[in-house]
Amino acid sequence: MRPKVLLVEDSTSLAVLYKQYVKDEPYDIFHVETGAEAKAFIERHAPQLVILDLKLPDMPGEEVLDWISANEIPTAVIIATAHGSVNIAVDLIQRGAEDFLEKPIQADRLKTSVRLHLKRAKLENLVDNMQSKFDRDRFHNFIGSCLPMQAVYKIIDSVAPTTASVFINGESGTGKEVCAEAIHQESQRNGKPFVAINCGAIPRDLMESEIFGHVKGAFTGATTDRKGAAMQADGGTLFLDELCEMELEMQKKLLRFLQTGTFIPLGGNQEIRVNVRIICATNRDPLVEVAEGRFREDLYYRVHVVPIEMPPLREREGDIIILADYFLGLYAKEDNKKFDSIDIETQNILKRYNWPGNVRQLQNVIRNIVVLNNEACIRKDMLPPPINLTTVPQPMSIKKENQLSEASLTMIDKFETRNQKYLEKALADKNKASSVLTLISNNGNVRPMWKIERETIQHAINYCDGNVINAAVLLELSPSTVYRKKLIWESEDGNKNIKNSYT
Repeated sequence: MRPKVLLVEDSTSLAVLYKQYVKDEPYDIFHVETGAEAKAFIERHAPQLVILDLKLPDMPGEEVLDWISANEIPTAVIIATAHGSVNIAVDLIQRGAEDFLEKPIQADRLKTSVRLHLKRAKLENLVDNMQSKFDRDRFHNFIGSCLPMQAVYKIIDSVAPTTASVFINGESGTGKEVCAEAIHQESQRNGKPFVAINCGAIPRDLMESEIFGHVKGAFTGATTDRKGAAMQADGGTLFLDELCEMELEMQKKLLRFLQTGTFIPLGGNQEIRVNVRIICATNRDPLVEVAEGRFREDLYYRVHVVPIEMPPLREREGDIIILADYFLGLYAKEDNKKFDSIDIETQNILKRYNWPGNVRQLQNVIRNIVVLNNEACIRKDMLPPPINLTTVPQPMSIKKENQLSEASLTMIDKFETRNQKYLEKALADKNKASSVLTLISNNGNVRPMWKIERETIQHAINYCDGNVINAAVLLELSPSTVYRKKLIWESEDGNKNIKNSYT
């Protein structure tokens, strides 16, 4: 769309002259004569730029400028006046004006100023859009601002406007259906139905009828025709949750439906065509299911076009307390309870817990606490089992230099208890870890802290097979902190290599 420029000028002859100046410019210019007309136009059309005369018949131009600033209207303002001075110009700039043009205005000066401020407004709008997309703590029904969730939001932004099939993978309770709904709402189908089917909750003999419907008399009890989910979702989105639970024969029929867009209701003989977008999800590893013969390979490649991996709650650094606070406020309001905060000790326990049930489990825990208690702050003793058994380890103190190796082994032991999948590897790497974490160099001097920090972080990353998020969990650091330090070190190494190549 071409940008809109509003000219607020009570002199018709000047307005005609200015419009003649910019007749070949790539924007549309509109003219009003009074401040009231200017306000009404701005409210209706939101122009990117306003050229504002200070001497208007119904009010001073400063009043229009102050109104734009007070209402935080995203439009640039250029002041045009025959009664200018340095002091007036400074005052108007401080009140929100972008530029100051003294009459009579020359054509080149007017065109240059308008071009400059339209380009600046465009850049600011792009920055705002990028900021809103890449630094979001809310996205549809998602709550969270961690790096893994930002990646999910970005994929949804990219895939939603397309017709590509999406395959969502993640543990139970991570928000796979929330993800599917977000894709639907971001797409052009958002005004059409969103129909969700849990393939693991429907008996096998009813699955075909549930998805494709049936005609009267198709089976015992089928007393009327029934529309299936595919027909109900026509024009919209069909979400098939826990797809790997579907039996092989039904998978074959689903594949044909995905390839042709047509189906025949159970017991019927007439083919029906629908326009449906398919989004699938599972909490299993689909490739393992294919290898084990429980999931058709051809169906896998048909639905696995754009994969989205939902991060488990234990990998969402910083989001646990944000989610807990949200659920606390929600349920306290619903049940008319006093709760409004979570004490620090309890926050630490919530952040340390592994959350096998993910967001759904956290939601149920907060619900349990609100139902059974009525105080202002959640304390440790209110936590239900097994979360109340979680302990927060105290900082490790090193009393003597000869205890350093033992302290290193203690840290590895803690790694073992935090993440069972690395147990066997940790036992094999204890001696190596001990040397990495040594504070005393071979010549007896204390080693610099930055070297110890870098080697420790790098060892943790190697220890986790290059997975920075797992390494950050083991080190009890934010993943963003580890990523930032890695970038700094890699940049320093690159600069050293460049310098050496010239010496």
